[in-house]
Amino acid sequence: GNVKKDIIEKNNNKKIRLNKKQRKFSYTHSQGCWVCLCVLCAEGSVEVTKGEQKLCTIEPGKVFGELAILYNCTRTATVTALTDIKLWAIDRQGFQTIMMRTGLLKHSNYMEFLRSVPSFKTLTEDVLSKVADVLEETHYSDGDYIIRQGATGDTFFIISEGQVRVTQQKSASEEPVFLSTLSRGDWFGEQALKGEDVRTANVTAVGDVTCLVVDREITDISRRLEAEAVFFSNMSLSDVRVICTLGVGGFSHVELVQLKNDHSRSFAMKVLKKRHILDTSQQGHILSERRIMMEAHSPFTVRLYRTFRDSKYLYMLLEACLGGELWTLLRDRGSFDDGTTRFYAGCVVEALAFLHCRGIIYRDLKPENIILDHRGYAKLVDFGFAKKIGLGKKTWTFCGTPEYVAPEIILNKGHDVSADYWSLGILIFELEVHTLTLLIINIQHYLSSTYNIILRGIDMVEFPKKITKSAANLIKRLCRDNPSERLGNQKNGVKDIQKHKWFEGFNWDGIREGTLTPPFIPNVEGPLDTSNFDCFPEDTDEPPPDEESGWDFEF
Repeated sequence: GNVKKDIIEKNNNKKIRLNKKQRKFSYTHSQGCWVCLCVLCAEGSVEVTKGEQKLCTIEPGKVFGELAILYNCTRTATVTALTDIKLWAIDRQGFQTIMMRTGLLKHSNYMEFLRSVPSFKTLTEDVLSKVADVLEETHYSDGDYIIRQGATGDTFFIISEGQVRVTQQKSASEEPVFLSTLSRGDWFGEQALKGEDVRTANVTAVGDVTCLVVDREITDISRRLEAEAVFFSNMSLSDVRVICTLGVGGFSHVELVQLKNDHSRSFAMKVLKKRHILDTSQQGHILSERRIMMEAHSPFTVRLYRTFRDSKYLYMLLEACLGGELWTLLRDRGSFDDGTTRFYAGCVVEALAFLHCRGIIYRDLKPENIILDHRGYAKLVDFGFAKKIGLGKKTWTFCGTPEYVAPEIILNKGHDVSADYWSLGILIFELEVHTLTLLIINIQHYLSSTYNIILRGIDMVEFPKKITKSAANLIKRLCRDNPSERLGNQKNGVKDIQKHKWFEGFNWDGIREGTLTPPFIPNVEGPLDTSNFDCFPEDTDEPPPDEESGWDFEF
């Protein structure tokens, strides 16, 4: 539809005329070359070969090279002109720009529809945006029943395109009475959102109709989010009392806290020194961490509820996960078996899939940044290196933990979400053996030696015998030097990881729904039980100097 029109308009001047003397033409190149174009054959014919083997002939109307508009990929075949030909081509950047513009326009239209509905007028913009994200389009043909009188339902409809006819019957023996005609922007079925799920009228399509659909469960979640947002927005630092320290970092520490007027739950409060952030030029990372965590509401990422600031510190009020750090569990147990590693890797895969589909790269995957909740499920914490780069985009910031850094980061080639899949491979290796071959004994040459070993490649690493063949195969496929060859960064995305032999039989639905039994269930006796964390001495450092330049106004 409109997307196709945009592509055509954008490429009106990108016709390629070639004759067969030119043979291997520049827009598709030959086997092994890197090009980000999708090509439609308009006139003439081309031949596809791989080495000496002829694969097929492509005639007008056929497309080739289409995977290149989705991700970086090395050409696996050579395309040669057999006759004089005309081609239409679109590059990845053009395609992604069109898709992004289309997505933003659609989201804007959905938001406009939702604002006109009385039931949604009390919702804030961020909650309304989340509802818009989960709206589904449904299509109906002329005469189709969208709602039948007397039926039960929990679905609400907004008309996106077309018209519907509303009728009502007083009894089964009488003919339906016409009530009204509804068109684009109108809605019906609103009572279903309030729990009154018996339909009181018939709604049928007049011609082709497209409706945006949202069910009661989504609106209940939205209202719960709204109530939660109001609750936390009315909170102040004076409402919080510190229980103890859960962890200490370079320029921050994490406290277990509780509300003075509510002892039924606890929170983790991350406290950061503002002057130290400024002195080390980390303002961008801290602001990025806040923005990303405020929107990353996944069961596999730690939730940020709200932030505070004063003249010396920044405060981040977080979900308290009292099962302890995965690193502590690994340290105490020595190493994990395949089943245990598989469970924690599964949690991480779900977290990365959630972030990546939103254009967010994590960049600091390691056991220290994985924490267990009271059930034993793993969640990512510490988003200081995370960055929203957008879908299909790259970034060039050098950051991460040395043993987990992907080669393209070291070489400053630009990196994308595939760098997280490299780190996933390293994580699985460490969980299985409790030591990294990439760790360096000689501290004096720590960084350079680590990076040199990484650049030599995963094939240079000797795998211990305890790592199964399927686990080794997964690690090696996640840690390919070429990002486009990594599992998770190919045609089927994260599904290639989930369907790998090492995950065979793994209950992905169970882990998403929280019904899969974890390999380790921590002993957490209440909201103040910190027995799964190491003990830290009381902070005796002098308070940092004031810092009130204003860079942290978002907090």
